Amino acid sequence: MKTRGKRRLRRGLTLIELIVVLIVIGLLAGLVAPQILGRVSDAKITTAKTQIELLGVALENYRLDNGVYPSTQQGLEALRTRPVGVPEARNWRGPYLKKAVPFDPWGRPYLYKSPGDKDRTGFDLQTLGRDGKPGGADEDADFGSG
Repeated sequence: MKTRGKRRLRRGLTLIELIVVLIVIGLLAGLVAPQILGRVSDAKITTAKTQIELLGVALENYRLDNGVYPSTQQGLEALRTRPVGVPEARNWRGPYLKKAVPFDPWGRPYLYKSPGDKDRTGFDLQTLGRDGKPGGADEDADFGSG
């Protein structure tokens, strides 16, 4: 007759095996996470620059139709709906954007000013980056046209 001890099936993992698995997962996360987080930051910066470029093209199309850029008060919404006030959009052929005016990648509206401080005959369009404050470096830097 066989004894029960020899027939005992091994089920599950031992405590040591679990600890080894957790250590391996921790090491992998420690190596991979910084790479992924760095790419997310780069992606947001690229998105902001691309959106500013596309908004700039829409503003140029608006100017070609109307002779002027929308005023600061009319804002970027003038690219979606016919603006009221001065300057009048006499030849508005919008919408100049297919979708709503996007927020920057950090969830804030883009800053638009016309005439601009940097471009007195055009416009300034920018985002203040992740921190929402002027200046900064990397993802906290300001990105804009001009």
